[in-house]
Amino acid sequence: MSNASPLSAPILTRAQALQNLANKEFDVVIVGGGVTGLGVAVDAASRGLHVALLERHDFSSGTSSKSSKLIHGGLRYLQQGDVRLVYEALHERRRLRSNAPHLVQVLPFMIPIVTKDGLIKKKIARALGSALWMYDLTGGWRIGKFHRRLNAKAAYKHLPTMPEARLASAYLYYDAAADDSRICIALAQTAAQQGATLANWCSVTGIEKDASGQFIVKAQSQEGGALTIKAKAVVNATGVWADDVRKLDEGKHPSSIRPAKGVHITVPWNLVRNDIAVVIPVPKDKRSLFVVPWVPNGDGTFQYTYIGTTDTSYDGSVDNPQCTKDDIDYVLRALNASITNEVTHKDVLAVWAGLRPLVKPDENEKIGERTADLSRRHRVSTSDSGVITVTGGKLTTYREMSEDAIDAVVRQLHLSQKKYRCRTKNLELHGARGYRESKSRNTQQVHLAHRFGSYASDIDALIAAQPELGLPLIDGLPYLRAEAMYAATHEMAYTLDDVLSRRTRALLFNRGATKNAARSVAELIAPQMKWSESDINNQVEHFIAICAEEEAAGLVTESEFIAATKEQS
Repeated sequence: MSNASPLSAPILTRAQALQNLANKEFDVVIVGGGVTGLGVAVDAASRGLHVALLERHDFSSGTSSKSSKLIHGGLRYLQQGDVRLVYEALHERRRLRSNAPHLVQVLPFMIPIVTKDGLIKKKIARALGSALWMYDLTGGWRIGKFHRRLNAKAAYKHLPTMPEARLASAYLYYDAAADDSRICIALAQTAAQQGATLANWCSVTGIEKDASGQFIVKAQSQEGGALTIKAKAVVNATGVWADDVRKLDEGKHPSSIRPAKGVHITVPWNLVRNDIAVVIPVPKDKRSLFVVPWVPNGDGTFQYTYIGTTDTSYDGSVDNPQCTKDDIDYVLRALNASITNEVTHKDVLAVWAGLRPLVKPDENEKIGERTADLSRRHRVSTSDSGVITVTGGKLTTYREMSEDAIDAVVRQLHLSQKKYRCRTKNLELHGARGYRESKSRNTQQVHLAHRFGSYASDIDALIAAQPELGLPLIDGLPYLRAEAMYAATHEMAYTLDDVLSRRTRALLFNRGATKNAARSVAELIAPQMKWSESDINNQVEHFIAICAEEEAAGLVTESEFIAATKEQS
């Protein structure tokens, strides 16, 4: 007889969401289901506003699933002189660590100091030390640790594939890491718990106002149903698509966003063998990349390492950024300049590419050539009709962006700022209540705890009822079959890609293994998704096409890829 806790009831259900959208009126409609839009939904609903959120694809399907997975202040922003941004980000890092301890884990970072024809000269070591002291004092210390200097021997143990003879010493400092898509799902669940209505795969087709001044938002669900939603306010939180939504409202494309592409690659960990994150320089560039170990085995080793991110101006389709041959070459050049093993294209297991929604400077500000030099600050603006747009920012500062956006809504609706004050600074996200960091060495228990928090017991309940759900979803990856089932029943997954790319991160770990398992996963969740045999075939074909598109993009240069996408559009 099982002692497993009973399975909790789903908080998010698509049927209820579509019914609410059709029958209710709202204080605010949020367009965009990335981390910013979902954060706005949590903020608004927790203040007591009636909230609806619409996302045309899946939650976090854009930039918010394709970040570096880091919750950090941004040491390089401090080096660029943006102390205020770093200060704010480090405060938000502390809040997110407190509000979502199951999702956000402390991660040590090492900056090697290399001499003897090295890329980082010994003479700048003191400058790095000064920057790290400033980082600690700006708020880095709030993680509970200060940076420190490592001797060459200690540094080498953390990355034993470095050229040992060139290593002089290193600096160790601390930030945090999190699965960006899991943060988004936790935010969606939290917003729903606070009373918000959220619908993915529901695209906005029009924004108008009626004679009384109320907004009329027109939308189309993936099922084909047309929706007309009434709201007192509209918040546009669509990232690199913000100008497209503004065009629906303003009648013209304002061209306020300058997309910057960031790519990452995943390789087998045994080629790199780092046990902590390492910051490496890019030869002949003023940038550095993160080398992050991924999927611990529980014995100090890992399964994967990912490397990124780039920061380049992008003028292709924002719907289809891809990691090209040029991108992979760039990352591999930096990696191979820092380790003795040669890592090649054939070693790359997976890739991902995302677009940062950087705000163009004002006309009187100088626009540099490098997107890396553009500010990561966010901006809240209001159109003549009253649509509020929040753009810019970064993953770590989503909560602050959300607060500023809903503050603007409160002012616009002439609500009491005291009664409708922000309540998210100490608001626990879904899965945080009752969560305690486990000291278990059972890697499966740790894996589930860091994905579901206190709701990991739901996965245990599924396995207790159907023991075969405790088997691996994909050989060689940490996910269980129960996690895919839970994504279908409790996390509003709508497509096979939702499950394999975002509810789990299988596609980002190992594209080949995930593609090979696509049909078995589709057949597993088909009863919950009410898919016919034809639906299963379509879902598998679509996912394989996504994989094929990634593979093809990795074989062409950036200019060839941009030309091809422009021709298609």
